[in-house]
Amino acid sequence: MTRPVRIFWRICLYGLLAVVLLLVLINLGVFGKMPSLAQLENPSITLASEVFADDGTPMGKYYKERGNRSYVKYGDISRNVIEALVATEDERFYDHSGIDGIALARAVLKLGRDGGGSTITQQLALNMFDSRSGNYFKRVIQKIKENIIAIKLERNFTKQEILALYLNTVSFSDNVYGIRNASRTFFSKEPDRLTVSEAAVLIGMQKATATYNPRTNYKASFDRRNTVIDQMVRNNYVSDAVAKDLKKEPIKLNYKKMDESNGIAPYFLDVLRSDLRTWAKENKNSNGDPYDIYEDGLRIYTTINPRMQLYAEEAVAKHLPVLQRVLSSQRSIKTDAVWKGREKVLETAMKNSDRWRNSKDAEMSDADIKKSFNVKVPMKVFAWNPKREKDTVMTPMDSIKYHHEMMQTAFMVTDPQNGQVKAWVGGIDFKNYKYDHANLKTKRQVGSSIKPYLYALAVEEYGFTPETQCEATQQYFPGFGYVPAKNRGKTGTRTMASGLTWSVNEVAAYIIKQTTPQRFAEFLKQINIPTRVDPYPSIALGSCDLSLFEMMWGYSIFPTGGFSTKPVYITRIEDKNGNVLARFDTERKEVISQSTAYTMTRMMQGVVDVGTAAGLRGRLGVAEMGGKTGTTNDNSDAWFMGFTPQLLGGVWIGCDDRFIKLESGLGEGGQAARPIWEYFFQKAFADKTLGLDKSAKFVQPENMKSESNYDYYNIIDRTPPPGAEGENVGNGGADDFLGTPDTQNIPTESRQAMEEQKVLQEATNSKNQVPTAKKDSAKAVMPEDKKKPGLFKRIFGKKEGN
Repeated sequence: MTRPVRIFWRICLYGLLAVVLLLVLINLGVFGKMPSLAQLENPSITLASEVFADDGTPMGKYYKERGNRSYVKYGDISRNVIEALVATEDERFYDHSGIDGIALARAVLKLGRDGGGSTITQQLALNMFDSRSGNYFKRVIQKIKENIIAIKLERNFTKQEILALYLNTVSFSDNVYGIRNASRTFFSKEPDRLTVSEAAVLIGMQKATATYNPRTNYKASFDRRNTVIDQMVRNNYVSDAVAKDLKKEPIKLNYKKMDESNGIAPYFLDVLRSDLRTWAKENKNSNGDPYDIYEDGLRIYTTINPRMQLYAEEAVAKHLPVLQRVLSSQRSIKTDAVWKGREKVLETAMKNSDRWRNSKDAEMSDADIKKSFNVKVPMKVFAWNPKREKDTVMTPMDSIKYHHEMMQTAFMVTDPQNGQVKAWVGGIDFKNYKYDHANLKTKRQVGSSIKPYLYALAVEEYGFTPETQCEATQQYFPGFGYVPAKNRGKTGTRTMASGLTWSVNEVAAYIIKQTTPQRFAEFLKQINIPTRVDPYPSIALGSCDLSLFEMMWGYSIFPTGGFSTKPVYITRIEDKNGNVLARFDTERKEVISQSTAYTMTRMMQGVVDVGTAAGLRGRLGVAEMGGKTGTTNDNSDAWFMGFTPQLLGGVWIGCDDRFIKLESGLGEGGQAARPIWEYFFQKAFADKTLGLDKSAKFVQPENMKSESNYDYYNIIDRTPPPGAEGENVGNGGADDFLGTPDTQNIPTESRQAMEEQKVLQEATNSKNQVPTAKKDSAKAVMPEDKKKPGLFKRIFGKKEGN
């Protein structure tokens, strides 16, 4: 053997050894971590966590940008999608073991002009375990790693599993990830319902998601779709005749992209997110790490009823514009007098704004920034109109005032028997006002809505009855002074029932003098009100701050026969595979006797028959119900709490700044809050699918069945005492004497999401298989596939068991 020949063979041998060494080093992770066998067998796909309503309707998701995926099984993906993918991206997918030698050779010889040589499996490897490098040397190493991973994937997964994994990880246009989200976003249907044309549009995006986006670049997307259809013809998935017709059809989008701000009940979803974060920190997954609500694909099932949620938001959208119109027309608002002496509030809001922070980042001085806040600029602001916003020109400082002068609300509906929350409205517009007013921690002065607790204590422990005569005069408390503080010259007595019906403060002061403030504060804790209430005599009039959540918790004792039932809004949490991780049961505790609870429901019916919410029961046409209005000092807060045997609802109305308030009688609970409650219950009772019964009655205790129901016309004063809450109010809504603005066309935040879910639900419920346009000679998607063993000794070689 000549010397040149020996040198040649040495170079070949050394080159081969170098290649083998390189492969071994790459496989060992020297050039970057490689996935282990366990990781390959249990691939980690970043999945969004999904939230579902009580009927299974998807409400929303929690995700990071690349994590907005919803996992879908192979059997739930249309054959049209599978065939379009294989025909376009990897024609020999069913024939290779991860690397397509023919495609690879073609890509090398033609320098990629006719497409790359990556198989679906190689692309999956890149999608799952790495990102494409821009460095040439790193990209070569990365390509080798992709090949190794691809072969390992082929050893551990069936062809069906590989296709499903690929379609669940791949990105589509508009930052949509996964075939289910893409199908829902672009066509408002589940992926098993996609037609040939729709599948071709989605698969066509894979070449370049921005270029072939049908929403923004229709012509390019149209041509690309037809190219995909041609590929399906070439691979015998679609006949020439069918393809010819399909290519003439326009792309028919039904585009609706759901994000975290436009799901069903957005305020609720935001509160739920906080609770889930806490739960995730306290619970670990199979790897021993805390769950991640943004990546682990959890499935959270809630108690929210989509129809009730929509009715609740409709009630707010109907009544709040009326109140807002009155507030905005007040002289103190129109002249900015309300802001006199409140400059610190405006300055704090200014310095907390994005405009201020951006100006500071631009290194502007504080003086220049303040000047800019008084220069008019074009902007969009929230408005009660069909678009829920308006274009305007105002100074940034005026926009701060404008947003602070918006009336806010909180509205919650529960099933009092089990505590399940059915509707949750935390504000007027989540897009512009993120602060939720319905949760446990957001507290406002409760006013007279606290009085039923005091009356219940008096009945339970002090022998009071609805007929008990109570002093209707100002009461003196040593060390605290008079309650109420203002002497309205009242004298005489009134029955306890009359005092509650007309919310007479002097009667409440008399009762707390009998029970003592200390015992009443203890009683509030006894019925599970979490907030510590200090034992001042003024708490009889609701001087303390409590949350709507707490008020709903407390009021549950009346329709349940004495049981305190904590509002609950999660039923269970599952992992991405459907395994139940946690269940959440009702917390229920008996805190007062059934007879006391029943007595209170009968007394509280006086409020909605002849009192501060007069005529409400009659307008609804229900057999029995109870309620209580609440108004705080200077009308800063208005409440209405009401219940039937089947539902409990609570409403709060006010501005975030307590010094901004309605100056007329409309600020009282009977007019500001009650109409929202009433509109909701009208809609709920009219919806026969909800199963509500107008004839339902509260359970009468056995020991009271011999007693006749209280005759309110005998023991309740028919006319309100002077200065009582609710005087001259109660009959009809605020819009009855204000004139009705056009509130019918104001959409709710959940409406668009509801309409989308209706389409999706119809698709899910339909059992008819989508017809596929195939020739008689078309091959099947693939033969029945067996699970591959997944164990191997060498990187390259024949598959075991084949």
